[in-house]
Amino acid sequence: MSKTPFVTKEKIEEIVKTYPTPFHIYDEKGIRDNMKALKEAFSWNKGFKEYFAVKATPNPYLIEILRELGCGCDCSSLTELMLSEAMGVVGEEIMFSSNETPASEYQYAQKLGAIINLDDITHIEYLEEALGMIPETLSCRYNPGGVFKVSNSIMDNPGDAKYGFTTEQLFEGFRILKEKGVKNFGIHAFLASNTVTNEYYPELAKQMFELAVRLKEETGANITFINLSGGIGIPYLPDQEGNDIYEIGNGVREAFEDVLIPAGMGDVAIYTELGRYMMGPFGHLVTTAIHEKHTHKEYIGCDACAVNLMRPAMYGSYHHITVLGKEDQPADRKYDIVGSLCENNDKFAINRMLPEIKPGDRLVIHDTGAHGYSMGYNYNGKLKSAELLLCDNKEVKLIRRAETPKDYFATFDNLPIYDKFNF
Repeated sequence: MSKTPFVTKEKIEEIVKTYPTPFHIYDEKGIRDNMKALKEAFSWNKGFKEYFAVKATPNPYLIEILRELGCGCDCSSLTELMLSEAMGVVGEEIMFSSNETPASEYQYAQKLGAIINLDDITHIEYLEEALGMIPETLSCRYNPGGVFKVSNSIMDNPGDAKYGFTTEQLFEGFRILKEKGVKNFGIHAFLASNTVTNEYYPELAKQMFELAVRLKEETGANITFINLSGGIGIPYLPDQEGNDIYEIGNGVREAFEDVLIPAGMGDVAIYTELGRYMMGPFGHLVTTAIHEKHTHKEYIGCDACAVNLMRPAMYGSYHHITVLGKEDQPADRKYDIVGSLCENNDKFAINRMLPEIKPGDRLVIHDTGAHGYSMGYNYNGKLKSAELLLCDNKEVKLIRRAETPKDYFATFDNLPIYDKFNF
């Protein structure tokens, strides 16, 4: 099997006349269609809302596409809150899910009217001290510990995660918060990452729904929403079958009807905080082969590097690569596709079978729409690339310019050395 880019070689050659590689490019139509499908899959729940995980792709032009279809923002930091505010996203359109949070960030979230999602029982006192009060609507993040299994397969290991209340702490925390005046409670959990199975969300939902019933019965809390967070993944490998969001939505509905409705909790809203699923497949990193090296292995050197896409270097993650214009040629050459960092892990692919690549060839690195640009950094003084949007009408719009040396040195602007740079 293979992956087909959403942009052609002819279009890329047209684009590079204005915007040189490397750059990230996103598919507006794909993003819109995907968001519409998610809404349809959960339309059985009156209060359903997707809070897009801003950390995945913090670009207001892309988030606005989702916003037009009713999406809120899941923020985890001061600057993500500021970005949301600048877009006009305030109040309960923001879910603030953070950890090890400075008091000033809680204060900013409260100023915006965001729903605060507490990560730890000790943060109750910390939040009250920071705000001088406790909000009437509050959420708590749950971590049951151990491993999370679906059909006897281990999906992830929440017991090793730094996030969330234990079961005992959650019940104690709800009692404390109820005494302090919280009227509307939410519970939140993220127990597995990038799952490519239709069973994860329904199983998570079943456990969360059962927990919600117990919390209501034992603490008297008024639970108004349950946030299933993220975890629905994408098929990075070309032979992987992707998730069926309609089957996932139906599985959550069945758990809702089996658990919550009999408990008199049929008005609970379901929230999600998807990032990778919403944007991942709809972004490409486009790079140009600029060197070929024939030593102990065959290397193709690109004008992109781990600064532009960190996941392969950091996690050993697979990202499919298409050599534009050579899709029909045999993949009979074994290459390491590498960048220019002075780090040996700066590799987009290792021992990858691809068509013959020559300097000047354009490479599309797939599935970079989430946790691609956003994880970039400036090691070796490398500059982050531009972001482009392939619009519905096939026009291309610049939605973030490439960094310049002036950007890189900007934090020296109050020091004498700043005047020595030749911009």
